Order: sequence, then C-alpha cells, then structure tokens
Amino acid sequence: MLDAGLLIIRLIIGLAFVGHGAQKLFGAFGGYGLKGTGGWFDSIGMKPGYAMALIAGLSEFVGGALFALGLLTPLAGVLIALTMVVAIVKVHGPNGFWSTQNGYEYNLVLLAVAIGIALTGPGRYALDALLG
Repeated sequence: MLDAGLLIIRLIIGLAFVGHGAQKLFGAFGGYGLKGTGGWFDSIGMKPGYAMALIAGLSEFVGGALFALGLLTPLAGVLIALTMVVAIVKVHGPNGFWSTQNGYEYNLVLLAVAIGIALTGPGRYALDALLG
C-alpha cells in the first residue's frame, strides 16, 4: 500500500509540474510561453526574464517528468523544491501564508512533498527501483 501511495503522489505532483513547465516553455494549457512568461518575470524583477522563464520551465518540466517516473528522484525533488522556493520568495511570500490571499501555503505544501519524496524514496513502482 505504501508503494501505491507514493506512486499516486509522484504522478499527480509530477504531472502537474510537467504541465506548468509546458505552459512556460511552449505556451501549452493556456500558458504564455517563454516570451510572455519572460516578460512577466522581467516585470517582477527576475532578469533576464526570458532566461529565467527558460530555467523555471525546464526545472518544472524535467523535474516533474523525473518525479512522475520515479527516476533520479532526489534530483527531481530538488528541481521542484527550488522552483517552489523561488515562487515563495519572489511571488507569494509577501502575500502571507494563505493561498486564498495569493500566499505561499500551496507552494509550501508542494515543497514539502518534493523534499519528502526525495528523502524517503519513490517507492517500488518507480524507475529508480527497477534500475537500482
């Protein structure tokens, strides 16, 4: 049961991050692509915005894919965690804790999940388990 639970967590969180990365990188799922996201990053002081959008998008897309697959899970957890730390510091932190006020509550939950799975391992239903 533990391994099935870890698989569910990895798939939901990992695929959500793949989607967010695809929004930034490709404009998928209603996203703004690198140019639009880069412009927004510039507007909040994350310069150069295009490069920062590329880094964020790749971290989310690659980190999410690795996380969902349970491949290089510690690296995947770090990539996801780093994007959440930046989101908290640069966007949501000043708004307080609660997500209803655009605060960092949800980002902190995702950060905890990413670090928790990176530390405990992805479970038996993961590529890391098959390869290791």
